[in-house]
Amino acid sequence: MKALTLFTLLLCVSFTPLVHGQEPVSDEATHNELRALRDALLAAFDKVDIEAMLKLVHPNVVFTAMNAEVCRGPEQVRAYLNRMMTGPNRVVERVKYNVTVDALTILYGGDTGVAYGSSLDHYTLTDGSDFEVKTRWSATVVKENNRWLLASVQSSANLFDNPLLTYVQRLVYWGSGGAGVIGLLVGLLVGRIFKRNRA
Repeated sequence: MKALTLFTLLLCVSFTPLVHGQEPVSDEATHNELRALRDALLAAFDKVDIEAMLKLVHPNVVFTAMNAEVCRGPEQVRAYLNRMMTGPNRVVERVKYNVTVDALTILYGGDTGVAYGSSLDHYTLTDGSDFEVKTRWSATVVKENNRWLLASVQSSANLFDNPLLTYVQRLVYWGSGGAGVIGLLVGLLVGRIFKRNRA
């Protein structure tokens, strides 16, 4: 009886893909598809081709940027990227990503995966600032209509040790020093005016 039950179970498992009318996909084939998605996304980012990027994201994509701004859906992502990278008042002149993954994407069934890793990002801002930021990132991918799409992505930098913090501190330092010098000059000028008026 036990042997018959085991045989029945194996038979059901063996024929499950056929019942659904599809061939089983190996993990290696899935990871190759995901690598192709990653490469296409990075190529689009490198060219700042926003429309090419949006073709690779899910309609309900959630994107959390390093400035803590959250975009949901392709339209919000498009508006954010245009404002930050292509518009007349953009902040970023150029950015180069050097993305690495910590491990293979963690697969949940055949249609969902979670990837994570790090990136060394080189930013050139429109004000001439140039620096590198080490970030950590995570992303969720889903497969719909036989296509892998980016469903969510977020990145973050070390709050206590990053070049943006150093940059702001430097601005505050020089700004305070400049304000002090201006205050001193104004004080000297006012003092001279008072001396002349008394004379």
